[in-house]
Amino acid sequence: MTAIQNNRVPHLPRGVRLRRCKVRKAWFLLAPERAVRLDDIGAHILQSLDGERDFAGVVAHLAAQFDAPREQIAKDVEGFLSGMHARRMVEVK
Repeated sequence: MTAIQNNRVPHLPRGVRLRRCKVRKAWFLLAPERAVRLDDIGAHILQSLDGERDFAGVVAHLAAQFDAPREQIAKDVEGFLSGMHARRMVEVK
């Protein structure tokens, strides 16, 4: 996937969960036989995926939350979600 269209809804697929590890004080994306340790930005992006917000809604939500330019947020979110989609840890409907 090279670009996520604004009206597409990114979401975590069945069996993939976002969890906070209290011991390691870090966020992890857990999937069958895989785990990815996330930085704060990745965790915020994935926390914004509620299964109802489309890509444009996720960008607007994060831009408002962090008072940042939408264009920069859109670029960062698209790059992160495209990578997670390639690893089958995010789906788009």
